[in-house]
Amino acid sequence: MAVNAQAVKKMNQRSQVRKGRSFLRTFWKYKALYLISLPGILYFIVFKYVPLLGSVIAFQDYNIFEGFTGSEWVGFEHFTRMFAHYDFLKILKNTILIGIYDLVLAFPAPIILALLLNELRVVVYKRLLQTVVYMPHFLSWVIVSGIAIGILSPSTGALNHLITWLGFEPIYFMGEESWIRTVLISSGIWRDSGYGTIIYLAALAGINPDLYEASEVDGANRWRQTISITLPSLLPTIMILFLLHIGKFLDFGFERVYVFLNPLNKENGEILDTYIYTAGLLGQQFSYTTAIGLFKALVGVIFIVTGNILSKKTTGESLY
Repeated sequence: MAVNAQAVKKMNQRSQVRKGRSFLRTFWKYKALYLISLPGILYFIVFKYVPLLGSVIAFQDYNIFEGFTGSEWVGFEHFTRMFAHYDFLKILKNTILIGIYDLVLAFPAPIILALLLNELRVVVYKRLLQTVVYMPHFLSWVIVSGIAIGILSPSTGALNHLITWLGFEPIYFMGEESWIRTVLISSGIWRDSGYGTIIYLAALAGINPDLYEASEVDGANRWRQTISITLPSLLPTIMILFLLHIGKFLDFGFERVYVFLNPLNKENGEILDTYIYTAGLLGQQFSYTTAIGLFKALVGVIFIVTGNILSKKTTGESLY
């Protein structure tokens, strides 16, 4: 028995040595690829993983002068305060509603636009139109907000001129809280939907043209081809991007909202990101807003894991 145990131990040692040598050979063979990936790996370690250690202040009454080690531990006090605070619940409601509107209205926009662009047959016109719809993505949200505010101005805005010409009273879009969510979603669609078509157009280019030729022989029109061939072929891409989208459901973006906010529309427009800026940086409530950030991250993880499981069971596509 002792001899057999020693033999098995030696075999395991040899196996580990072989695996180590195999890894070194593989590493040396693809050393250029590993070298190229090194800056990206370092970026994620330094700017994504190391800062996670600072999340410990969500469980402390953090004092900037005493640091992590000297601050008093308070457990889940900040999380309890978070859910008991009226402002937080109101802002959470705003964030959820804006997230739902963005998911329902903004997410399908690049898909629809890509399908429309794919139907264009004049190549020059198609390329020109693609360039035009891509361009807004490269504008900052400050510029986008300036353009939107100019168009929606009650006195000089083009939209209100049209409304007045039709015989209606001008609308102060940026001064009425009922319109702020519409403005946020529509400006996001205008800015990002064109750029979002890139992935879908690439997926459309990969569809086998023989499928369309066979459907034409069977008498299918363009609409039927879209329903039976194009959309099923796009489904894997749509599901992957959908999973990535719901992972940031509560992360609508600070700058995207902050540039549109004012005291008149803040009631319906403020979201968690702008609240974290106001309470955390301006109000210096670092522990409290870190707790809010952890809550957002936890919700994102739950959504993406649940969505990944459902996607894998229903369509066979998943992130992992």
